[in-house]
Amino acid sequence: MQSELLYKRLAQKLVDAELNREEVVKLTAEYPELTVEDGYRIQNELVSLKLEQGHRIFASKMGLTSQAKMKQMNVHEPIRGYIFDYMNIEDGILPINELIHPKVEAEIAFVLSEDLEGPGINEAHVLTSTDYVVPALEIIDSRYAQFQFTLPDVIADNASSSRVFIGSTWRKPEELELDLVGVTLSINGELKDLGAGAAVLGHPAHSVAMLANMLAREGRKLHKGDLILSGGITGSHQLREGDVVSAKWGGLGSIEFVVKTDRQ
Repeated sequence: MQSELLYKRLAQKLVDAELNREEVVKLTAEYPELTVEDGYRIQNELVSLKLEQGHRIFASKMGLTSQAKMKQMNVHEPIRGYIFDYMNIEDGILPINELIHPKVEAEIAFVLSEDLEGPGINEAHVLTSTDYVVPALEIIDSRYAQFQFTLPDVIADNASSSRVFIGSTWRKPEELELDLVGVTLSINGELKDLGAGAAVLGHPAHSVAMLANMLAREGRKLHKGDLILSGGITGSHQLREGDVVSAKWGGLGSIEFVVKTDRQ
């Protein structure tokens, strides 16, 4: 059992690393006994620090949502984190000078039409409680050196949340077979990855259901109007200055952005 003071200190270390764009060694290098539960306690402290700084939560997100990633990290369920308001980019320019070693992955996001409170939430509940689905490109950017971390580390680091681009095509979930929605991800005109919604736990709505059930264990729930990123359909791909990134979703339009140091 770690102390609350230590949780706050480690959360501040990660907040400072993001703000200063400085890599840090994974927390478990110094505290190898950190558990997944410790990781979420540190994440909660990190969220509190962000809110105290005047930021607000823009979206919830799920990570490690592919069977391969879960097997690699030896977990039986995905991890969760938060996207803050300052992470949402609307002008099509990713400011790489604000980041450490960003990667991009393509996702489907859900906007809820009503509250979702577990336990016992399933795909059907999610689909009937979803107002719209929208395309999203998530930028992950671990604060750890060389993207090296254990499960408690990445949870503490708010699941590597960094930036997000939300598309302009909003569709009712019943208009699409979300597990069959195809996505292509290209960088500088070269196809880097492709996949379908089923890559996310068999169906992206299953990921949202798992999030609701995870929150229920803490007496919490998802709320009407919440935006939830369900997890990567594609793998994550390294970004460099000057890159032009383009992704296309079947029935959900496209998103394009440019990676720049100078936003002018």
